[in-house]
Amino acid sequence: MNTRHALIRSAAQAFDQHGYTRAKLAGISAGAGVSPGALHFHFDTKSAMAAAVETEAARILHAVARNVRRKSPGPLQALIDSSHAFAQQLSRDVVVRAGFHLNCGTAHSAGLNLRQEWLECVREALDRAAKEGATLEELRREEMTATITAATVGFETLARRDPNWLSRHALTGLWRALLPQLATAGTLPRLQPAGTEAVVNAAGHDAAPAPDAVLTPLRG
Repeated sequence: MNTRHALIRSAAQAFDQHGYTRAKLAGISAGAGVSPGALHFHFDTKSAMAAAVETEAARILHAVARNVRRKSPGPLQALIDSSHAFAQQLSRDVVVRAGFHLNCGTAHSAGLNLRQEWLECVREALDRAAKEGATLEELRREEMTATITAATVGFETLARRDPNWLSRHALTGLWRALLPQLATAGTLPRLQPAGTEAVVNAAGHDAAPAPDAVLTPLRG
């Protein structure tokens, strides 16, 4: 397991730095401190290694989503907190960053669609908020689902050249613009556009490596 973890992290660093096409298996094995034979014992091809990076990235994001939903005080705040927690993971964890880029840019055998899962996470949060009376009655939820998904995924794309797009400041500005169009007058003052500090900071702590764990949807 330690060798497999080391190979996944080394592969993520190679894919993040060089891209899928230019990443070399020899460099990945050297980065993990193992022989090429040890690499091939765990992964037959570069495609299989990329799929493993995607799967591990997804597992971490799923764990973050579960932690946020469990700790946030309501569905709208959970949606805000999730966006900040995901941005934090993309900024700090090379496995999450490389896995997300691979998933969105190339096709491997992991069978995942992280952008679609995020869209479903947004849709479910808005549906739950509407049932609790936290959103405006006139809100068109499908249109707002598309807007939030496009904006947040767009931030991730822009951050590939400028990491500031995934900063707490950038996402806070987005939520300050969107929340008056989402939340009722009674709900709006209780929401924190910058995220719930304790929830966001703790969200990734329980996402310890466990590649064989069963994946659950981002929406928890």
